[in-house]
Amino acid sequence: MYRVENKYNCSETEMYILQQRVDTVLQPDRNESNPEGYSVVSLYFDDLRDSCLQETVDGVNLRDKYRIRIYNDSLDVIKLEVKSKKDSRIIKKSKSITREEMECLMKGECIADSASVEDPATLFNLAIRTRGLRPKVVVAYERKAYVFGPGNVRITFDRNVRASGRTEDFGKSNISYDFLRECDKVLEVKYDEFIPDFLLQLLELGNMQQTAYSKYQLCRAAES
Repeated sequence: MYRVENKYNCSETEMYILQQRVDTVLQPDRNESNPEGYSVVSLYFDDLRDSCLQETVDGVNLRDKYRIRIYNDSLDVIKLEVKSKKDSRIIKKSKSITREEMECLMKGECIADSASVEDPATLFNLAIRTRGLRPKVVVAYERKAYVFGPGNVRITFDRNVRASGRTEDFGKSNISYDFLRECDKVLEVKYDEFIPDFLLQLLELGNMQQTAYSKYQLCRAAES
């Protein structure tokens, strides 16, 4: 099922106000082990023509992103993901992989797959074989997430978005980053078919604008 995904650039003040509001009525993500949230580190891939980047820049309605994601600088859980976007709706195909599989993909090598288009490994392997899919940039940030059952709503506050061109260091705790000078904070609101009105009112500040924010695009630009 495609989910709605809306993004909003925030100042530090706006993000603080909104997070204080949300914190009073919504539950934090149950996967969080720290009340401050958790860190996300993603290794993004693109093909020889940088098609994913160019389609994002051009605002193509149907486009995909390929990435490997870890949390809190730990390799205990490694997620392989293909995120497809259609207008403001997204669908994500995700599975856990081993460290060995991660290292194969980072070297441009295929891994075992189920031959199903629902398997992100199948999609990765196809892109590696036909388009030369390779690692391009590491994207990291801190995230605080809240959830609400009706509508399967997920609200996330992302801070300190930063980039590294040293893709070979993905998964290492001492990787060096370049912090974005601007646009390093973003609010994301995701839901299925509807979002309750009280949540929309809760997130209203009057001057905050929805944006086609792409961490991948901004971090590629920062490393170019």
